Amino acid sequence: MKKWMILLVLLTTAALSACSSQPEPRDTFSAYMDAWEKKEYETMYSYLSESSKESITKEDFVSRYEDIYEGIGAEEISITYDLPEEEESYDQEDPPAYEYTASVDSRAGAIEFSHQAGLVYEENEEEGRWAVEWMPDLIFPQMVEGDTVRVTRLDSERGEIFDRDGQGLAVKGPVKEVGIVPGKMEEEEALKEGLADILKLTVEQIDQKLEQSWVKDDVFVPLAMIPEDDEERLTALEDLPAGYMINDGKEARVYPLGEAAAHLTGYMGSITAEELEEREGEGYSTNDNIGKSGLELVMEDQLRGEPGWRVYIADEENETKEVLAEQEAKDGEDVTLTISSDVQTEVYEQLKDESGTAAAIHPETGSVEALVSTPSYNPTALSLGLGGEEVTLNKFSRTYSPGSTFKPITAAVGLETGTINPEEELAISGETYEADAGYSVTRVPGAAADSQVNLRDALVRSDNIYFARQIVDIGGDSFLEEAAGFGFGEDLPFSYPIEASQLMNEDTFESESLLAATAYGQGQVQMSAVHLAAAYTPFITDGTLIKPQLLLNEEEPQAWKEDVVSAETAALIRDDLTAVVQNENGTAYEPVVEGISLAGKTGSAELKKSQDEEGPVNGWFVAWDTEDQDLLVAMMMEDTEEGSHDVVPKVKNVFGNLK
Repeated sequence: MKKWMILLVLLTTAALSACSSQPEPRDTFSAYMDAWEKKEYETMYSYLSESSKESITKEDFVSRYEDIYEGIGAEEISITYDLPEEEESYDQEDPPAYEYTASVDSRAGAIEFSHQAGLVYEENEEEGRWAVEWMPDLIFPQMVEGDTVRVTRLDSERGEIFDRDGQGLAVKGPVKEVGIVPGKMEEEEALKEGLADILKLTVEQIDQKLEQSWVKDDVFVPLAMIPEDDEERLTALEDLPAGYMINDGKEARVYPLGEAAAHLTGYMGSITAEELEEREGEGYSTNDNIGKSGLELVMEDQLRGEPGWRVYIADEENETKEVLAEQEAKDGEDVTLTISSDVQTEVYEQLKDESGTAAAIHPETGSVEALVSTPSYNPTALSLGLGGEEVTLNKFSRTYSPGSTFKPITAAVGLETGTINPEEELAISGETYEADAGYSVTRVPGAAADSQVNLRDALVRSDNIYFARQIVDIGGDSFLEEAAGFGFGEDLPFSYPIEASQLMNEDTFESESLLAATAYGQGQVQMSAVHLAAAYTPFITDGTLIKPQLLLNEEEPQAWKEDVVSAETAALIRDDLTAVVQNENGTAYEPVVEGISLAGKTGSAELKKSQDEEGPVNGWFVAWDTEDQDLLVAMMMEDTEEGSHDVVPKVKNVFGNLK
């Protein structure tokens, strides 16, 4: 009896040992789910049943998961499940299935679902194992064999740019689509060469489009789009052999003011590899267009909006079976500027045949009504990819020597510091002043008519010697302290990036010669047209430097600097600058234009490397309407023959034509 009991105990122990060493289905399930979370697809495959492996190879299994998750942009996969706390017995004929909940992030948002994974017990020569019975529904529950997971980007509408009256500056507008119907080509090579020349393509590019697999003899093959108002190209097309066709009813980004506002609006173009890299993670793709210059670039994030995404299951017929996740596109914001299309166009018309820049502002509110740079280009043609257009330098965003248009600032500083007595006359003879410090200053010939010069005389005749002597009396440190009130030494508070103006390259004047040259806007003084226009506003507002504004929704007017000059100083300079235009001795007197009342200041900035050589001259004129006080124009022309005398009539034409 005792032996029998010992034998029973041994048999029971052996049986328990054998049971405890059997594989557990929940271990396989947990390992599979862990590998899934880690995107270890080869490991996942190792847990599949033999029958599942017969239906899909490891290479196909791995690539399928990789393609799906990379395609939908899945970075994180989270799997949760509850398993029995204690080991359970399973009948191999009735295998278990475990419930789980998955969360897969995607471009369109999280995809969450609950499902179950079934396991099967498999015997082999060495030992048995539990394996996952795999079907496509383990990717997403709705899937069956033959289904695919697709991702579609939902494009957003780009915001549009309008002027203050709602006129379009950068908008979606009608264009004409030019293409070929292969079966109708009569003189094939001549047609291709002609289209290539007009559309700025190559014959090879045209051939590539014609060799696409879907092309047939009677099918229209689009080549390019051209603006509806591009008379030059439309006329040129009429002379080509038969075979081309023009389709109406298409829309694209267009710029109604064309060259007149090109540097302000900028243009769009295909995104480059470098731009894609710079904007990685922002939702751009290789087929996107992006702002290349101007406001299209400056306000790219605001105008572009955000693309949406749809992740869905498609069946074998490529029909949408079920949407797994969808994120709606957000259209870009429209932008309304303070720009007046009438003013913008008129200023451009005056400058279009020259090289120069201009800014026009409302001097009491700071609203910028025109920003012009010439020579210009056709932004619509560039955005449509027609080529043949050279993107020219944007001059209104850059700084230049302001020449004598700077003298009112010197005058204001002298009056505010008490250095300049407006009635006091300086004895100045001849055209050249030899300073004790070893430098010389030359007057313009007209100024030499006076030998006793007060402030009004010096502004009216633009006397360099008067201002050079006065700034030396003011002193460099005092001048810098007072001139800071005009915004020097800081960035222009403006919605469009503009180079910061400066008085000099260093922190202090390196010589009296440099200080003297600063008085009449030469030396190292650099100002943008926008800043120069704003710098005149204290003379109109009785002392407040108005902040220039480009966006209509900004609160107006806003002070950039308050109490820059006293009301008395502003009134005195305002009166003297009126005489610059209306006094027959004034540098801006001619040509006389009836019906307009202006005040302003001329300037001719000579660009030379040394005092002994001659250089090209940039001409300036800053003027405002003294009656309505609703428009101030600062205009500069490069390399002029007569300096400011070439600019004065153009600025006067702006005011005269807008009346």
